[in-house]
Amino acid sequence: MVRIGRGAEAEIAWPVRGMEFDDGAMRTLARAAAVVALSGEPIATRWDAARKQEIHWSRAGLTGVLARAIGRAGGAPPAVISASAVGFYGDRGDEWLDESSMPGSDFLASVVRDWEAAAGPAAEAGARVVHARMGAVLGAGGGMLARVVRPFRLGGGATLGRGRQWMSWISLGDAVEALLRAIDDDALHGPVNVVSPEPARNATFTAALARAVRRPALLFAPAPVLRLAFGEMADALLLASQRVRPGALQAAGFAFGHATLDAALAAALTP
Repeated sequence: MVRIGRGAEAEIAWPVRGMEFDDGAMRTLARAAAVVALSGEPIATRWDAARKQEIHWSRAGLTGVLARAIGRAGGAPPAVISASAVGFYGDRGDEWLDESSMPGSDFLASVVRDWEAAAGPAAEAGARVVHARMGAVLGAGGGMLARVVRPFRLGGGATLGRGRQWMSWISLGDAVEALLRAIDDDALHGPVNVVSPEPARNATFTAALARAVRRPALLFAPAPVLRLAFGEMADALLLASQRVRPGALQAAGFAFGHATLDAALAAALTP
């Protein structure tokens, strides 16, 4: 395995903005059996114009750099697994969504559309491209759960808005297994929802996490307060409802190790 990134552990460094990969990176890409692209700046912050630009560039921009390099390298890898997100669907209420559903119209949906389109040069070079539309990944040590579990452990867990918005999630273990399946299974291509078959309303998630840490969660964060604190991000991320089913994974016979929220939280929070 060869890591591409900006950290000290990366064997290949991302080129600076406006540049492309060097010849050494191109030779590595030409030999790759598969490429998994997981780029993306955190989005759970208040957005201004500069932050939006960085969110877009870190997804669509960097994916485009990588996909163009794959196209130029020759001998495209058999599989390119490009991270995407269920933010593609926008705020859809109680509607069930699968890979054939139309995109939303908000900022995040537009970013995801561009993100997926940016992988086009890899597909044109002959790679099988999978757009892994990730839900909220529940795992220890990072991601959404790491941001919210501390206040829950302190008894400050809160339902967001009315709590009726749907949250599509997946355990970290199942997310990894789904990506590995996408590498190996030639039947998977295009958009693949990487989510549990059991989405949960925010109120249900709040209660489940409170049980998992054995603390009450009696607070509410009203929608107007969230909008005041986080602006546009509140509606697009915290209050948006996405009831997504993993249609492609289910059709491929994928077996979820943590199909229920309680099982996923227990796996994530057990030392």
